[in-house]
Amino acid sequence: MEYAVLIILLALAQFTYFSLRVGAGRAKYKIDAPKTSGDENWERLYRVQQNTMEQLVLFVPAMLAFSFYLSARWALIPGILFVVGRQLYSWEYISKPPSRAPGMAITLLANAVLLAGAVIGIVVRIF
Repeated sequence: MEYAVLIILLALAQFTYFSLRVGAGRAKYKIDAPKTSGDENWERLYRVQQNTMEQLVLFVPAMLAFSFYLSARWALIPGILFVVGRQLYSWEYISKPPSRAPGMAITLLANAVLLAGAVIGIVVRIF
């Protein structure tokens, strides 16, 4: 279970970094709160942060459930893929939004594996 928690903390640290970029970008691009639109470069930073938060809602419980009900060691693979996918998504979305698909695909694959593995693990334990 320690592996899962470590990967989750890494993903949360990455999200914190994305959030700090949004905050710093508000000053740089002169986007006063509570605005969520303005400079296109800032909007890209903001979308990366928001999309990552949306993905974390599935990732965190699925990672914990997969680790507990199926395998803590095997949870490392989709967990690391999630963090790598989010970083790739961030780089690509900020530089050229249409090129974000590979990072998003890796993220979705990681979440799908974690969710399916958790469900399989729970069903096997029940029956």
